[in-house]
Amino acid sequence: MSERATPRPRPVKPQLAAAFQDVPVCASVVGPARVKDFASAASQVCVLASIPVGELTNAVRVLVHLGKTVFVNIDACPGLAQDRGAIDFLTGIGAQGVVSTRAALIDRARALDMLTMQKVFVTDRSNLNRSMEGVGRSSPDLVEVMPAPIIPWMPEEARRVLSPFVAAGFVMDAAGVAHSLAMGAVAAATSDPALWSLSRDQLRG
Repeated sequence: MSERATPRPRPVKPQLAAAFQDVPVCASVVGPARVKDFASAASQVCVLASIPVGELTNAVRVLVHLGKTVFVNIDACPGLAQDRGAIDFLTGIGAQGVVSTRAALIDRARALDMLTMQKVFVTDRSNLNRSMEGVGRSSPDLVEVMPAPIIPWMPEEARRVLSPFVAAGFVMDAAGVAHSLAMGAVAAATSDPALWSLSRDQLRG
């Protein structure tokens, strides 16, 4: 990526910085059965996935009522179309954020003042360069970088361009969360409920 095309680092939105201040973990809530687990966890941010559209409204409203910041993975909820109408629906039920690999959906969500998280899968150098360019164009609030173990192998410039980012995939224990933060992530995403209340104090200890 040329120096001219390199976007400036994006600041973390105050709402997200505050949400990750004590517990730097984004809960990947996969399936309706895990909603209750997240409701009682200390983590303040989640991504809902694999929740049928008919159950999304209640899940979102319950969690928002509890003060949680709720993103919905629009690419991974059965019955939820991957189009602008789905973004409008999510806004209507109170979801604060959207996760997608699709830049057009990120743009639509941003236009509605929703929080945005663009998911990128880093598989090789050319794919990384395309991801950097795509994120530079769509300018999401967060980037979900997958898989987390690839992050140490990414050039410093790439980590800067993709920041603020959440490390996801193969984050399986406290050491994985700590390593993700050390590599520059603002948080680590995991589907393991045992990590959803992991605090910075515990990581330092």
